[in-house]
Amino acid sequence: MNTVEKDLRVSEIVKQTNLQHIAIIMDGNRRWAKERNLPSAMGHKKGVDALKNTLRACKDFGIKYLTVYAFSTENWNRKKEEVEFLMELLAITLTNELAEMHSEGVRIKFIGDIEKLSPKLQKILNNSVETTQNNAGVTLQIAFNYGARDEIVHAFKSIAQQGLSADEITEDVISKHLYTKNIPDPDLLIRTGGEMRVSNYLLWQIAYSEILVVNEFWPEFDRNSLANAVEEFQNRQRRFGK
Repeated sequence: MNTVEKDLRVSEIVKQTNLQHIAIIMDGNRRWAKERNLPSAMGHKKGVDALKNTLRACKDFGIKYLTVYAFSTENWNRKKEEVEFLMELLAITLTNELAEMHSEGVRIKFIGDIEKLSPKLQKILNNSVETTQNNAGVTLQIAFNYGARDEIVHAFKSIAQQGLSADEITEDVISKHLYTKNIPDPDLLIRTGGEMRVSNYLLWQIAYSEILVVNEFWPEFDRNSLANAVEEFQNRQRRFGK
């Protein structure tokens, strides 16, 4: 099967299975670099390339939503130099790639507590959101300074501020106070790098997501990797507890 035939097959699977939303834990940048005796920064830069390729593949396959775990609330515990590099990498990437993503119809959203980021970075993030807010292509949600427990606490504080009674709090109410409100829950969660854990990522939203762990490090993940994941999703039987 050649590339064109595989792309058509994957697109058809997306339609048949109603696969709308893929979430990814982009793990393995540093391990990829270490195996090649390269600095961690090179792994993170290659990870950006992998994300660009994956985003384009989502567009071609007809996947409407892609949510990626870029920086967790726990990542602040990494070395100061690496944290600063990741902040700068996000700023540079958005600055350099925004025009192209906008032209391709990508809608950018951020989930997480971005108010704790520097004013300069907040301005760049907000500009990317505002610039692309009316686009109708793939919605790219970037989880940055994100932790699922923190998100749930944030949601309940917001609910409490509205003065709702205990009887008024439902699953739907909670969902509408999460960072991901108005976005369907992920159908498929992919974790690269082979680790068998969800790392405080979308804990509420992945209640019934199919989970796929692949051994590839994130910089190695490409269009074919995503196509294989979609084909694997087709083989899953989603029972939703039934």
